Amino acid sequence: MSKPQSVTAGLVVIGDEILSGRTQDANVAYLAKWLNEEGVILKEVRIVADNPAAIGEAVNTLRDRCDYCFTTGGIGPTHDDITVDAVAAALGVAVMYHDEALQMLRKYYGEEGLTEARKRMARVPEGGDLIKNPMSGAPGVSKGNVYMLAGIPGIMRGMLEGLRGVLAGAAPMQSGTVTVFSPESEMAERLEQIQSAHPEVSIGSYPFFRQGRIGAALLVRSIDAAEIPPVLAEIKEAAQAIGAECMDGEPQE
Repeated sequence: MSKPQSVTAGLVVIGDEILSGRTQDANVAYLAKWLNEEGVILKEVRIVADNPAAIGEAVNTLRDRCDYCFTTGGIGPTHDDITVDAVAAALGVAVMYHDEALQMLRKYYGEEGLTEARKRMARVPEGGDLIKNPMSGAPGVSKGNVYMLAGIPGIMRGMLEGLRGVLAGAAPMQSGTVTVFSPESEMAERLEQIQSAHPEVSIGSYPFFRQGRIGAALLVRSIDAAEIPPVLAEIKEAAQAIGAECMDGEPQE
């Protein structure tokens, strides 16, 4: 049986408020974990301003480089919500009102409450589809392999549930961790050798200083779960060879 192939995604986080520090992004970690459950690896994240050229350049780069490109932010009702316009320009298509989206907004706000500003949330790149949003009346938008989500964390998470099972993912990424109580520099050379011998896995070293102890959590990741235990065993052997204490799992707080 051939090994499962990886499926990748990129993310464009859009918003002046993120770059200014006014708002802290809360979506990247959640999206990464959600994508992994769907068998998709988040490979790259870019943060860009509310600028059409910057959004378009980032989207075109990531949609070409990855199987999927997600965006968060900029699909609301105000003048600075320009993601749909920027993505449409990047894809070379016009912007249009989506009839179903208008109906959804009309049902949510009522006829009198559906202002021109709120109608902006029914605009999609021509030929685009909707991503259902159980949190409010405004849907997300998809066009090709580009998925435009809200920036508000609770709404974004609801939109992701609307995409559950839709993406053509591979096997979810599997992982295992060994904690070694030693400066990571003591393990660096041996870790490089283990990584070179096992290109099918990714080994990450995450140093810490907790309760007066120095160490590193060594995370082994692969889409093939069978590849992980042998690598963890080699890491433990390497730790024992330098007289370092080690334990399975993450270090205790």
